Amino acid sequence: MNYTENQQRTSFSPTFLLLAVLFCTCLITSNLMEIKTFALGPLQLTAGVVVFPISYIISDCIVEIYGFRKARFIIWLGFAMNMLVSLLLQIGIWLPGDAQWQGQEAMEMIFGAVPRIFAASFTAFLCGSMVNAYVMARMKAGHEGTRGFSARAIVSTVWGEGVDSCIFFPIAFGGVLPWRVVLSLILTQTLLKTAYEIIILPVTLRVVKRLRKIEGSDAFSLQFDSK
Repeated sequence: MNYTENQQRTSFSPTFLLLAVLFCTCLITSNLMEIKTFALGPLQLTAGVVVFPISYIISDCIVEIYGFRKARFIIWLGFAMNMLVSLLLQIGIWLPGDAQWQGQEAMEMIFGAVPRIFAASFTAFLCGSMVNAYVMARMKAGHEGTRGFSARAIVSTVWGEGVDSCIFFPIAFGGVLPWRVVLSLILTQTLLKTAYEIIILPVTLRVVKRLRKIEGSDAFSLQFDSK
């Protein structure tokens, strides 16, 4: 391994760090929003659907430019930041309020559900994101440049979002919502998040090309590296 390859594996560019921050921010925000369900015509969805797909798009960009190893690092980083937020929220709930504090019940009602949501999200996120990154990386191996990126992004999203939804909704809402609603959420959110990625794909392609230009080269090894 030459110096350049080793540096790419161990260093983090400002652009990569920005993507990491955006990834964690979108992930945490989507988890906080997941406690709310809303109707979109005949469909019942969770508010996190507005934000969560962005984290998958960022993950696709990271796999495409920086490789599976750094994408895996970002996924574990997002997992750790989610746990930290969950812990801090619980500390905030446990702290005794003063005589003027009137929002304890509202805080417990909103953030008290977060541990269950986060527990579901932790498991679903790790499995779904790893599957998304793995499929993306396997399809990427042996292909240079952006050739085939659209197919990689869509196929990896279907697999990743499908796994994520199949794990998340039964854990988060099983026994809380009717099972027919849970099954509907699994199907509709997988399809909508995939549609989201397809619609925004032209923007994602431009971002990938821009990232490749900023970083100077395609940092991903053409040999798939799962270590």
